[in-house]
Amino acid sequence: MAEPVRGWIWSHNLLPFLQLLSHYAGYAFDGTDWLTVEAGVDGTDDERADGWYSYPLVGTRAEPEVALARAVGTDMLMVTVAGLADAELRLRADTLISAFAST
Repeated sequence: MAEPVRGWIWSHNLLPFLQLLSHYAGYAFDGTDWLTVEAGVDGTDDERADGWYSYPLVGTRAEPEVALARAVGTDMLMVTVAGLADAELRLRADTLISAFAST
């Protein structure tokens, strides 16, 4: 299995990040998903091993697992996307992380 894609994004970019990643995976990310993720990320801490929240995006083209944790004291979210065996999807996930870290 390929190594996870890792990086960080600005917190305010979490919803569009998940929507686009879900689209690429063939998963219909909806309002219920968003409420679940939003609640799950609250109180996370990237400096604690047990401080991460993980959410699966089980789609028709891929099944990535997204792990998220707040970088405490900042407006950044650390992101790890695992389960990306397809090179094209890995590149897309990496590009999304880069894009949402800069806007």
